[in-house]
Amino acid sequence: MTEPTIDTARLAEWMDGAGLPGKGEPLEADFLSGGTQNVIYRIRRGDDDCVLRMPPPDAPPDRDKGILREWRIIEALDGTEVPHTAAVGVCPDAAVLGRPFYLMGFVDGWSPMDLHQRKWPAPFDTDLDARAGLAYQLAEGIALLSKVDWKAKGLQDLGRPDGFHERQVDRWTGFFERIKGRDIDGLDVATQWLRTHKPIDFIPGLMHGDYQFANVMYCDGAPARLAAIVDWEMGTVGDPKLDLGWMVQSWPENTEAPSAMSYVDMRGMPSRTDVVDHYAKVSGRQVDDLDYYLVLAKWKLAIVLEQGFQRAGDNEKLLAYGPVIVDLMRSAADLAESSDYR
Repeated sequence: MTEPTIDTARLAEWMDGAGLPGKGEPLEADFLSGGTQNVIYRIRRGDDDCVLRMPPPDAPPDRDKGILREWRIIEALDGTEVPHTAAVGVCPDAAVLGRPFYLMGFVDGWSPMDLHQRKWPAPFDTDLDARAGLAYQLAEGIALLSKVDWKAKGLQDLGRPDGFHERQVDRWTGFFERIKGRDIDGLDVATQWLRTHKPIDFIPGLMHGDYQFANVMYCDGAPARLAAIVDWEMGTVGDPKLDLGWMVQSWPENTEAPSAMSYVDMRGMPSRTDVVDHYAKVSGRQVDDLDYYLVLAKWKLAIVLEQGFQRAGDNEKLLAYGPVIVDLMRSAADLAESSDYR
């Protein structure tokens, strides 16, 4: 597959006109990653280094609005305690590179998605005490995010917090009906439970929407330090505790035992209870209603993955979602039926 390219001359001209660092310096653009939703390039100009993020040419038109939403969130995080990439500049004009794009600071660190053979980088590969810090830092990232004053940051129109939980059930139930290709055991039980249960309290806040090890970067070396939360496609103003539920829905209580979080080695990590307690301490939010968020996260993730499974064709990776989805939905229903949360 040929790596996509961008017009570096046009980009340099735009950056110069916007008064961004590196004016007049030669510009180098290196493709880092990308797919159907976004393409990412590392941009170098002299001593300056940043990252460009934009939809690919064949992405759906709504990704243009999505990329500008991402920019608003990243820009709003400036001046907060949330680990994030610096907001460098945004170009809503598709005439420059073919799609709107933004520039963010380059993060000198590593991503858990870069792991080879599911092996943490040194010293976390052998120092299990140091590895525990990766988990606590992960929880701390969304705890700090939940404390951002989104109204003061001008994000009142980013989401619709009123009726958030009612819309979650209606939206994803309707989504499932549109893609439905099979019945999934436990779906009706979990759906009905979510309709008849609500959080103890709902304090709207900024949320990531897909928070997990895959969407953060860490600084090199120990102790563990979160360098940045990345990939804000699902970012909105909603219920931040759904980020917590999403993060720990498959997190085991005993991290020495095999778990559904098979893409990382969980040995040495704190238990789910300890991670959740750390979130509560940093965020100042109560977590007595965690079961509600776990049911919601498992139920929602199963429906999200079902779309890929229904479109899998002969794609082995997507076909592998089949039994995972069944297990997730059954787990959501079992928790709903056994939970003492009322």
